[in-house]
Amino acid sequence: MRSSDVSAGLAEGAGQAAAERIRDAAILRYGRDGFAVGLRAVGADAGVTAGLVLHYFGSKEGLRRACDAYVLSVIRSEKLKATTGGPAVVIAQLAEVEEYAPIALYALRSLQAGGELAIEFMEQMCADALEYLEAGVAQGLLKPSRDPVARARYLATQAMGSLLLWVSLHPEFHEIDDFRKELRQLWDEIALPALELFSEGLFVDRTMLDEYLMYVCDPPAGDAKP
Repeated sequence: MRSSDVSAGLAEGAGQAAAERIRDAAILRYGRDGFAVGLRAVGADAGVTAGLVLHYFGSKEGLRRACDAYVLSVIRSEKLKATTGGPAVVIAQLAEVEEYAPIALYALRSLQAGGELAIEFMEQMCADALEYLEAGVAQGLLKPSRDPVARARYLATQAMGSLLLWVSLHPEFHEIDDFRKELRQLWDEIALPALELFSEGLFVDRTMLDEYLMYVCDPPAGDAKP
């Protein structure tokens, strides 16, 4: 291999590492302070200039899109592990839920910001939910749905909606470590009822579902299998 090829490879690797460092710094900063933060502050957090941020991401929107894509990929990956890996994986994730605080907080800020990027973010989250839920069905760990797309959207919006409500009611935290503690408290409070509801259900029989299926004009075809 020529020395020029080696140099180019090293430069490319260094560039990727710098871009990832900027992205990670942006996720932390935007999660804490929202998207009004300028590129200069993000660059300072990453130990680079605002010009270098622009070099790698082109614009502030480009940086946000890169952050969105990374955060969504982490959420998708961890959810896929949970829906296909069985109880041991879920318990392990619950044991270290604090580690997901930067990702969760960034996702909340993205939705709070509103606009086209927030809509795209939520739509992708729903599409990802469909993917990992169907993977769980294929593994035999989740029950199938009469309407998989609607179920995925419901679960994704419910999950983010509950976190958005929590953040709205607890605006006092100022650092990511504060959110780590609060995220642990939140999950300690909801883990049991959530798992109970998902595992055992709420109604004692399917009367309510049957009545609804008779009520709607065009119910989903077929029946979900147990």
